[in-house]
Amino acid sequence: MTVKDNGPHPVDVYVGSRLKKRRSLMGISQEKLADAVGLTFQQVQKYERGANRVSASRLYQFSQILEVPVSFFYEGFNDSSAAPAFGLSDNDQEGFDAEVDEDIFEKKETIKLLREYYSIPDPKLRADFFKMIKSMADSLKKS
Repeated sequence: MTVKDNGPHPVDVYVGSRLKKRRSLMGISQEKLADAVGLTFQQVQKYERGANRVSASRLYQFSQILEVPVSFFYEGFNDSSAAPAFGLSDNDQEGFDAEVDEDIFEKKETIKLLREYYSIPDPKLRADFFKMIKSMADSLKKS
């Protein structure tokens, strides 16, 4: 992997994008996240853009607040030319197809849908709902 002398490191940009996506999916504002770790929201913005590197202790704080393991922030990163992988499965569900455009996670509809999905407290009911949606999508693809 080649790193440019100017600009943020690709790992920092990737970690920041994962931070932003998880924060958004949980409905936490930059201000609330910043308050929780004793920062300004501008510092969180810089982390999310990759302009500032997130220290190990700060990444651990973010993982606790956002309820993900620290490894979540690195999942799917191979190098700067690799397409990032993104998933939120908390059970044995299938992952997202590689053909899905990463921009789909920036859409408000996607974020709202995922928030509602994860607000279902029963994992079995959530899995059944997923199976129903997948079945509907599969039947539409065949027609």
